[in-house]
Amino acid sequence: MHNFAASTINLLGTLVAAAILSGLGIAPSAEAQTGIVVNDVELSSETVQALQQIYPVEIAPGRYWYDRVSGAWGPDGEPVAGQMLAGLELGGPLREDASRGDAGVFINGRQITLGEKAFLEQLCQTEVVSGRYWILFNGLGGFEGGPVSFNLRQCPGFAQSSGGGGGSMSRTYCDAGGNCTSTGVLGYISTTP
Repeated sequence: MHNFAASTINLLGTLVAAAILSGLGIAPSAEAQTGIVVNDVELSSETVQALQQIYPVEIAPGRYWYDRVSGAWGPDGEPVAGQMLAGLELGGPLREDASRGDAGVFINGRQITLGEKAFLEQLCQTEVVSGRYWILFNGLGGFEGGPVSFNLRQCPGFAQSSGGGGGSMSRTYCDAGGNCTSTGVLGYISTTP
């Protein structure tokens, strides 16, 4: 779950720039075609151009899913590839089958894969019971409709998987050469274009 193609990290920059653009009041054009689709809605060329000014990497066309509640994201039909800013208004609603999950565990409406379930079980050193859960960007979560009942940041394996860093938000850094690293409660990836 932690070894991913360089093209998937490019979505992080796309989503962060979209948040920046929305904060600046820049509205995307409906007519541009970029081939970059998030939750079944294509991103505008203005958003993509702004992203390429912020991040020194080409944004690969493709289809991605994005969980607004946790900030988790991945290529359509695949497990989580990383975690970024939560709360961005991108695309439509997250589909249950966005990652073709089969674990019987739903997080924020998306059924996770057996590999993601195994990662969570290893991280927390406990069985993940089938059911429907919500998880916030900072690792707090519980059963759908219920109160907070766990914190992923307190799982025994969190310090080893995240490097023990302190913040509660995910972070993405790209250097001038296009090398990007993204860390968060739900995953860690580092890529070179």
